[in-house]
Amino acid sequence: MPDIRERVEEDRGLLKRIQLIIPGFAGYRRKEDLRTADNLLRIQIANKLKETRGTLDSGRAALTSNYQMKALEPMGVVMMKVQSLEGQIRHAEQGYSGLVADVKVLEPQLNKLYEWDAALLDAVVAVGKHASLLETQAVEDGTKALETIHGIRKLLTDMEATFKRRMNVITGTEVI
Repeated sequence: MPDIRERVEEDRGLLKRIQLIIPGFAGYRRKEDLRTADNLLRIQIANKLKETRGTLDSGRAALTSNYQMKALEPMGVVMMKVQSLEGQIRHAEQGYSGLVADVKVLEPQLNKLYEWDAALLDAVVAVGKHASLLETQAVEDGTKALETIHGIRKLLTDMEATFKRRMNVITGTEVI
């Protein structure tokens, strides 16, 4: 996966390059670029989740067509979880700290935030693979399809818990 942070740095225009020279403003510019890179990454992750939702919807249609009614309720829960997680990721905190904030979010923390969010991509890919598997299992074997649905639900639950912890871990404010 390409590092979006590098791309954002490469695409700085003249004004942004000038801002990097101004004392006191250079740090602001670098942090703003890191936030932009993280936002672009999260948008891509959310879009991948949206694609996965489409695959899951096809799986749900196959389950319905094959009269596997026991799987429909857990499938509905999974669909709602994917949609909720997509929205959380798309609209998540970007690591801003005010001028006189109690907890500062500095460049190293913003880099960790980006890396934390990049790790989510692996989880989204795993959910996508399970969703594709579900599509074939919905036609072939209802028991395996139900197991796959439960596996997807577990992946999503873990992903959501991890995502919710991200800012607390990054800022060092997580209470155990």
